[in-house]
Parts: sequence; C-alpha cells; structure tokens
Amino acid sequence: MLDRLTRWLQAPPEAKASRTQGAIALYVAGRAVWTPRDYAALAREGFQKNAIVHRAVRLVSEAAASLPLVLKSEGRELGRHPLLALLARPNAREGGQRFLESLYGHLMVSGNAYVEAVCLDGAPHELHALRPDRMRVVPDADGWPAAYEYAVGAQSVRFAIREDETLPPILHLTLFHPADDHYGLSPMEAAATALDIHNAAGAWNKALLDNAARPSGALVVGGTALTDAQFDRLKTELEANYQGAGNAGRPLLLEGGLDWKPLSLSPKDMDFVEAKAAAAREIALAFGVPPLLLGLPGDNTHANYAEANRAFYRQTVIPLVRRTAEALAHWLAPAFGEALRLEPDLDAIEALADERESLWRRVSAAAFLSDDEKREAVGYGRAAGGKGRRP
Repeated sequence: MLDRLTRWLQAPPEAKASRTQGAIALYVAGRAVWTPRDYAALAREGFQKNAIVHRAVRLVSEAAASLPLVLKSEGRELGRHPLLALLARPNAREGGQRFLESLYGHLMVSGNAYVEAVCLDGAPHELHALRPDRMRVVPDADGWPAAYEYAVGAQSVRFAIREDETLPPILHLTLFHPADDHYGLSPMEAAATALDIHNAAGAWNKALLDNAARPSGALVVGGTALTDAQFDRLKTELEANYQGAGNAGRPLLLEGGLDWKPLSLSPKDMDFVEAKAAAAREIALAFGVPPLLLGLPGDNTHANYAEANRAFYRQTVIPLVRRTAEALAHWLAPAFGEALRLEPDLDAIEALADERESLWRRVSAAAFLSDDEKREAVGYGRAAGGKGRRP
C-alpha cells in the first residue's frame, strides 16, 4: 500500500492536452516544418503575371479591408477603445486599411498570414504584417508550434511562444488545408492547373502576334535543295523582315524555286480560346469571385451584376472578414483585460443595403418584440439607458 502511494506521489501531474498530439509529435518529430510550396513561384506566375489572379486578389483584399470593424464588449458596441485606435493606425508606415489589405493579400496568395505585435509594458503598440515566404513554424516535441522563425537572407529572428505570455508575439492566420497541420492552402494552389492553362494561352497569343499575327506557313523549295548557306540566309531574312507585329501584312518576296504555303488552324486547334475562357472562370471560382465582377464574358446585365456583387460579399468577403476579426480579437483582447469581439459592420456594405432595409422593415413591424430585442435582431446591442445606437 505504501509503495503504491509513493509511486502515485512521484507520478507527473495530469495536464489538459489533445489526444491527437502524440500522433502529431510522431509525425513531425520536433523538426522545423517548412511551407511545402513555392510562394515565390505562385506570386510570380499568378499575381504578377496573370491579370485574372491579380484582379481577384485585389478585389477580395480591398473589399475586405474596406469593411469597417465594430468592437463589442458584453454585447454593447464600443465607439472608442485602444484596440480600435491600434487597428486604425497599426504602425508608423501604414494605416489600418493598407495593413489589412496586406493581411488579406497574403492569405489569398499564400494561404497564410502572419502579424507581429510590438509591445510596450505588456500592451500592444504596433502591428506588422510579415511576409509568409520568410516565416516558418517550429513545432515542439508534442507537435504544437513552439516558435516562429522569420528569415531574411542570412539573418533570422526567432519568436518563441511561452504559455505564461498574455499576448503571443505572432498571430498566424491560415485558410483551411486538409493535409497540413501548420500551414494553410492558397486558392492559387487549388487553381494552379487553370492558371498554367491561362498563362500558356496568353503566351501562345503573344507568339502568334510576334509571327505576323497569323498562323505560320511553309516555304516549299522546287528543284534542287538549298545549301546550308542559302538556308541560313533565308532564315535570317524571314526573322528580320517578316516577323513581329510591325511587319504584319508585309508581302513576302520569294526567289525562283520558292513557294509559300500558308498553314491555317483547324477548329480543333482553335479550342484554346474556349480553354482560356474556361481557365479564367476556374481561377475566379477558386478565389470566390463571380466571373462577372472580373469582366469575363457572361450575362453582363445590371441585374446580374448587382446579384453577383451581393453574392461576392455574402459568400467570400464577409466570411473572410469574420474569421480574421475573430482571430484578431481573440489574440489581442487578453492584453486589454477585457472580453472583446470584433465584427464586420454589415450596414456599411452598399451592395447589401436592400437586404438590410428589408430586415429593418420586418423587425420594426414585429410588435411582439421590445426595442432592445429589435436592436439585437438587426445586430446591435441593447441601448445604454434606452437611448441611442452607441453607449
């Protein structure tokens, strides 16, 4: 009995832990986990070289960043708070909208976004969006992130995560990835095949334009074959005098024995036009942007545009902003010692004005609801003292 009691006293205390952490620890074995994709290649081939990707990323990030955030505490909206001031001016180089644009842009291109908090006396004074391609997650022996390393060239900065910290130094935002424990999945990676097709079709059109903006042809030699010197001279003259958009339509002067046979494209070869259009729509689908908003061919009517704009906000922008605002509030609120929530202000979305007006009309007509219940039904907290929208 005494031996059993001694063994029980010497046993380590129980701690709360996920039942899956042992499996994760076995998988990563305490080693650094690097992003399993080439962020630079995605950024270069997608955002920098493809107009559809560029516009889709800009459209999502700018729309999400321009959506105002409302801060609430215990169901009441706060008009002034240090957290709101921090988000309005996160650092000396950026305003709030530019900071959020960078954050959402990193999420769209990489599937990951990192925010560094610069603290003074335990309170956050600056926020900085860090490049995802320079950051790596360093897990501990249990498989959970123990630190983040930010590397630029030969220099690196390590941000350790300590359990006793009120505010961790790094906030890591991710998009859902079904096959990765630490990193998110970029919409651009899901659309990689469509992106390659669209870029290849653009390169094909450029090559066609460089070759007199028409399908190539064949020079047929009658009689004796050309010598090497004659072949090289003919090739040089064709490249110098007949290729390029500036030489389009220029007559071809042929010497004796040469005949020009133009080659045309078959209907099957012309399918690349449809392939490019289909690839563009797949890219838009991956980013959650209606093709109509990107100027792609379709039912371009005013009614359809308004409906597409509403769907864009409902299905893409608002969920993205809600997830990001929730993560920011969960990360920063402990530093202010309050239970705070950040939510998007849906009343500020012009595309949803008709829907909001219809909601207000229905709630106002509900005589069985009190004024406070009506306010809560449309997304506002109870009025302080029964007066006004804000306390």
